[in-house]
Amino acid sequence: MNYLKGVLFIMVLFVGIETVGAAVLPDNDRKNVWAEYMQLISTRRTTTTLLKPELRAAVDAIDTWVNDNASSYNSAIPLPARTSLTQKQKVELLLFIVKRRWEIE
Repeated sequence: MNYLKGVLFIMVLFVGIETVGAAVLPDNDRKNVWAEYMQLISTRRTTTTLLKPELRAAVDAIDTWVNDNASSYNSAIPLPARTSLTQKQKVELLLFIVKRRWEIE
C-alpha cells in the first residue's frame, strides 16, 4: 500500500491549475519514493540490472517529467470534468487508468 501512496503522491503534481509550475518533489520525498520502490522490487523478487544510483536518477527524471507535464494532463481532461472534478478525484482517476492499463495491483 505504501507503494500506491507514493505513486499517488507523485501523480498529485498532475492535477489542477494550482499545481501547474509547482516545484519537483523535495529531495527527501524523492529518496522515499526510491527506497519504497527498491523495497517493492526486493519483496517481489524482481530482478533488474540497474544500479541504485541509476534507479535514483530514473526517479528524479520521472518526477521532473511529471512536474513539466502537469498542465498537459489537466488540459487533456475535457470540460466539464476538468472544472467539476476535485484535484484528488483527478489523481484517483489517473491512478485507476494507469493501474488498469499496466495491470498494477
